[in-house]
Amino acid sequence: MRKFDRLTCEATFRRLDDYLDRELTPEEMVRVREHLETCEGCAQEFAFEASILRAVRNRLPRLAAPPELLARISRALRADPGEGGDG
Repeated sequence: MRKFDRLTCEATFRRLDDYLDRELTPEEMVRVREHLETCEGCAQEFAFEASILRAVRNRLPRLAAPPELLARISRALRADPGEGGDG
């Protein structure tokens, strides 16, 4: 098994959003996680960003979209892609 190179704080910081969204390769996910386990500064930044994301996600279900908006979205999803929607 190959030992991964350690990421720098800067490289980890650049990947935090993608790490939170699970959009990194499996190897990159491991490398970021390993860095976060050993670097208190990056771990604190990760915890802060994760808490913001959780707060946003917790508030989203409480927001109600106006019926007109939902109808427009439904029409756009049903429209022929060649038509360009209803706008």
